[in-house]
Amino acid sequence: MATRTNMPEQIRGVPVAADGAKIQNKNGAVKNRRPLGDIANFVSVPLAQGGKPQPPPINRPITRSFRAQLLANAQNEKKPTEKAPVLAAKKPQQQQPLAPRAVPKKNLVIKQQPKKEAVVSPKKNKNVTYSSVLSARSKAACGVTNKPKVVDIDESDRDNDLAAVEYVEDMYSFYKEVEKESQPQMYMHIQTEMNEKMRAILVDWLFEVHVKFELNLETIYLTINIIDRFLSVKAVPKRELQLLGISALLIASKYEEIWPPQVNDLVFVTDNAYNNKQILVMEKTILGNLEWYLTVPTQYVFLVRFIKASVPDPEMENMVHFLAELGMMHYDTLKFCPSMLAASAVYTARCSLNKSPAWTDTLKFHTGYSESEIMECSKVLALHHSRCGESKLRAVYKKYSKAENGGVALVSPAKFLLSAAATDSKNPLSA
Repeated sequence: MATRTNMPEQIRGVPVAADGAKIQNKNGAVKNRRPLGDIANFVSVPLAQGGKPQPPPINRPITRSFRAQLLANAQNEKKPTEKAPVLAAKKPQQQQPLAPRAVPKKNLVIKQQPKKEAVVSPKKNKNVTYSSVLSARSKAACGVTNKPKVVDIDESDRDNDLAAVEYVEDMYSFYKEVEKESQPQMYMHIQTEMNEKMRAILVDWLFEVHVKFELNLETIYLTINIIDRFLSVKAVPKRELQLLGISALLIASKYEEIWPPQVNDLVFVTDNAYNNKQILVMEKTILGNLEWYLTVPTQYVFLVRFIKASVPDPEMENMVHFLAELGMMHYDTLKFCPSMLAASAVYTARCSLNKSPAWTDTLKFHTGYSESEIMECSKVLALHHSRCGESKLRAVYKKYSKAENGGVALVSPAKFLLSAAATDSKNPLSA
């Protein structure tokens, strides 16, 4: 293989031919470029053994990566024993990130398991013992339970928007807070021309009018509340007592009824004892003295809720209303608040009908009264129940002696309440 010939040195910007002449373009201009000269073209070529010349070394451009590779090869040739330590040093660096990850996991598992076993296992041993199982079985056999069994009485009304299930508990909590603001006071000491018997006669007559006009139960309860509140603040002469009652019935009818009775109808009921103008004037007087405050929680408001809590049947419901209306006729029940009267009517009715238990955890929860708290008021209602058959004021007795009301007035009163009232000298009752 022939060796390369020495090329003449090129002048920048002027191409040179092999013989040294300058190359020109066709138009006579000298080209402004020249090819790059070969690298190491002046290197002498030594002869190899045997007289054959060795091939010239391959010329490559020295780049950064290629130079780094050359330096690395040179270092490896000089120090061949340093390669192993380098590899050995690299291995721990690759394994070090993995080792710390595995160690915390093992530590977490080992620490948590003993804690769970130490906390949970002793509780199980304390709760489940042979004696505790025996005591639980004995309580279940005797019907004794530690937790009160409160029935959800609003479960059936979940889909009824008018029942206001979401707000009913708050509503009755509010009623119990404000009921004493509208509770009538004991007023016989300020009345000069009336007594307890005259009040009972008026209320008995209003019950007859209420039945004749077929008014709602809410109306009669509000009527009696208006009368007692008015008598608590103002003395009324005997001749205007019936006028007060019929005017209070007119106000309550306008508040509760869709079609209240006309004033002329009320005049007819009084046998023309009063005229239209007198009734309207008394109506205005009542509203002025009560400051138009008519939205009050009467006994009926609580009766609806407490009867529902007792999970009643028709006989039970009629008995509760009978005792509640019977109690309204008597002046001595004014010392009890409406919610207590309603709870006592439910309790007395359950005792009269021999319901067992007489006072459940559900009733205690919804009424807010224990059996001992309503015992005094229940004795009063039981005494009135025992005397209503012999009394001359028989409007309520006749109403609930009919078959359409279950004939609950004919049921005998609760015996144990009567026996307790007989020995109690703190409850004197008028005939």
